[in-house]
Amino acid sequence: MERQPRSAKSTPLKIAMRTADDYQWCAAKLKALADPDRLKIVSCLFSGPKNVSQLSAQLGEDMVKVSHHLGVLRHAGVVRSEKAGKYVIYQLDPEIAAQTKGDVETLDLGCCRLDLPKPGKKGASKMG
Repeated sequence: MERQPRSAKSTPLKIAMRTADDYQWCAAKLKALADPDRLKIVSCLFSGPKNVSQLSAQLGEDMVKVSHHLGVLRHAGVVRSEKAGKYVIYQLDPEIAAQTKGDVETLDLGCCRLDLPKPGKKGASKMG
Protein backbone atom coordinates (compact mmCIF):
# COMPACT_ATOMS: atom_id res chain seq x y z
CA MET A 1 0.00 0.00 0.00
CA GLU A 2 1.49 3.32 -1.03
CA ARG A 3 0.88 6.29 1.22
CA GLN A 4 0.43 9.86 0.06
CA PRO A 5 3.06 12.36 1.31
CA ARG A 6 1.95 14.50 4.23
CA SER A 7 3.14 17.99 4.94
CA ALA A 8 4.42 19.14 8.33
CA LYS A 9 1.20 21.13 8.70
CA SER A 10 -1.14 18.24 7.91
CA THR A 11 -3.54 16.94 10.49
CA PRO A 12 -3.03 13.48 11.99
CA LEU A 13 -4.82 10.61 10.30
CA LYS A 14 -8.14 9.83 12.00
CA ILE A 15 -7.95 6.10 11.24
CA ALA A 16 -4.31 5.25 10.67
CA MET A 17 -4.39 1.48 10.98
CA ARG A 18 -6.95 -0.22 8.76
CA THR A 19 -5.12 -3.03 6.98
CA ALA A 20 -2.25 -5.42 7.51
CA ASP A 21 -0.21 -3.21 5.17
CA ASP A 22 -0.82 -0.23 7.48
CA TYR A 23 0.54 -2.19 10.44
CA GLN A 24 3.52 -3.36 8.40
CA TRP A 25 4.25 0.19 7.22
CA CYS A 26 4.20 1.52 10.79
CA ALA A 27 6.24 -1.37 12.19
CA ALA A 28 9.00 -0.84 9.60
CA LYS A 29 9.35 2.81 10.64
CA LEU A 30 9.31 2.01 14.36
CA LYS A 31 11.86 -0.80 13.91
CA ALA A 32 14.26 1.58 12.16
CA LEU A 33 13.78 4.17 14.91
CA ALA A 34 14.30 1.63 17.71
CA ASP A 35 18.03 2.35 17.90
CA PRO A 36 19.63 5.17 19.92
CA ASP A 37 22.18 5.95 17.19
CA ARG A 38 19.44 6.34 14.58
CA LEU A 39 17.39 8.53 16.89
CA LYS A 40 20.43 10.82 17.26
CA ILE A 41 20.75 11.02 13.48
CA VAL A 42 17.05 11.86 13.16
CA SER A 43 17.47 14.59 15.77
CA CYS A 44 20.35 16.07 13.78
CA LEU A 45 18.19 16.12 10.64
CA PHE A 46 15.52 18.23 12.35
CA SER A 47 17.76 21.24 11.71
CA GLY A 48 17.83 20.51 7.97
CA PRO A 49 19.40 18.33 5.28
CA LYS A 50 22.98 17.12 5.79
CA ASN A 51 25.51 14.84 4.14
CA VAL A 52 27.28 11.95 5.88
CA SER A 53 30.38 14.05 6.60
CA GLN A 54 28.34 16.74 8.33
CA LEU A 55 26.39 14.21 10.40
CA SER A 56 29.57 12.34 11.29
CA ALA A 57 31.24 15.53 12.50
CA GLN A 58 28.17 16.67 14.43
CA LEU A 59 27.84 13.31 16.18
CA GLY A 60 31.57 12.64 16.61
CA GLU A 61 31.28 9.24 14.93
CA ASP A 62 32.90 7.40 12.05
CA MET A 63 31.35 8.04 8.66
CA VAL A 64 30.98 4.28 8.06
CA LYS A 65 28.79 3.89 11.15
CA VAL A 66 26.67 6.93 10.31
CA SER A 67 26.34 5.79 6.70
CA HIS A 68 25.14 2.35 7.80
CA HIS A 69 22.45 3.83 10.03
CA LEU A 70 21.36 6.25 7.29
CA GLY A 71 20.91 3.25 4.99
CA VAL A 72 18.60 1.58 7.50
CA LEU A 73 16.61 4.80 7.95
CA ARG A 74 16.40 5.34 4.18
CA HIS A 75 15.29 1.76 3.52
CA ALA A 76 12.51 2.18 6.12
CA GLY A 77 11.37 5.46 4.56
CA VAL A 78 12.29 7.63 7.54
CA VAL A 79 14.87 9.65 5.60
CA ARG A 80 15.37 10.24 1.92
CA SER A 81 18.54 10.90 -0.01
CA GLU A 82 19.35 13.08 -2.99
CA LYS A 83 22.57 13.28 -4.96
CA ALA A 84 24.08 16.77 -5.00
CA GLY A 85 27.34 16.80 -6.92
CA LYS A 86 29.76 14.44 -5.19
CA TYR A 87 27.66 14.36 -2.00
CA VAL A 88 24.50 12.55 -1.00
CA ILE A 89 22.23 14.79 1.05
CA TYR A 90 19.92 13.23 3.63
CA GLN A 91 16.76 14.72 5.09
CA LEU A 92 13.68 13.53 6.95
CA ASP A 93 11.20 12.02 4.52
CA PRO A 94 8.47 14.57 3.78
CA GLU A 95 5.84 11.86 4.39
CA ILE A 96 6.76 12.10 8.07
CA ALA A 97 5.55 15.31 9.63
CA ALA A 98 8.34 16.72 11.79
CA GLN A 99 8.12 19.75 14.03
CA THR A 100 9.93 21.32 16.95
CA LYS A 101 8.08 22.90 19.87
CA GLY A 102 10.20 24.19 22.71
CA ASP A 103 12.52 21.44 23.87
CA VAL A 104 10.69 18.62 22.03
CA GLU A 105 11.10 17.41 18.45
CA THR A 106 8.11 15.43 17.20
CA LEU A 107 7.88 12.86 14.41
CA ASP A 108 4.30 12.17 13.35
CA LEU A 109 4.26 8.89 11.46
CA GLY A 110 0.50 8.92 11.00
CA CYS A 111 0.16 5.67 12.93
CA CYS A 112 1.79 7.12 16.02
CA ARG A 113 3.84 10.07 17.20
CA LEU A 114 7.34 10.05 18.66
CA ASP A 115 8.50 12.92 20.87
CA LEU A 116 12.28 13.32 21.21
CA PRO A 117 14.01 15.68 23.62
CA LYS A 118 15.86 18.37 21.71
CA PRO A 119 19.67 17.92 21.95
CA GLY A 120 21.47 20.31 24.31
CA LYS A 121 23.21 23.36 22.87
CA LYS A 122 26.61 22.27 24.18
CA GLY A 123 26.87 19.70 21.39
CA ALA A 124 25.56 16.25 20.66
CA SER A 125 26.79 13.38 22.76
CA LYS A 126 28.81 10.59 21.15
CA MET A 127 26.96 7.69 19.64
CA GLY A 128 27.16 4.32 21.07
